[in-house]
Amino acid sequence: MYILNVNEKYHFDLSKNSEGILINGKTMNADINKLPGAAWHVINSLQSYNVEVISFNKADKTARIKVNNNIYTVSAKDESDILLDRLGLSSLNATKITDVKAPMPGLVLKLFVTEGTQVKKDENLFVLEAMKMENIIKAPADLIVKILKIKPGDKVEKNQVLLTF
Repeated sequence: MYILNVNEKYHFDLSKNSEGILINGKTMNADINKLPGAAWHVINSLQSYNVEVISFNKADKTARIKVNNNIYTVSAKDESDILLDRLGLSSLNATKITDVKAPMPGLVLKLFVTEGTQVKKDENLFVLEAMKMENIIKAPADLIVKILKIKPGDKVEKNQVLLTF
């Protein structure tokens, strides 16, 4: 059993039995043909759909899917996730991130954030030059910068705390 969430707006229960795939308890009788790449052609209830997986994140159980040129964000929860939610333990899977440490000794070249900046996962935080290479350090999650301990021109050592969330 899976619970699918589409665009944070639509929710579907997906399961399988001897008759096939069930969506919200109803058997789906669709003709599904695999196409080259991550694409399929689906015919269901006399409707034709071209489906393509644009991106897939196995760890987060999320995907971006294009259906007839409309893009949808889909997240899934399996039976384990559902059980953890019911027991109130789902937050134990989330990593608690409190700071960013220097991955190597280097020189801070540029800052993209200030204290109080709200950042999204993978958004640029700062540029660290090490061994004549510029490394862009990105946000590990959606967070708010609490304390910025560096400025452009600062030399930093490996594992030095550079900012806190």
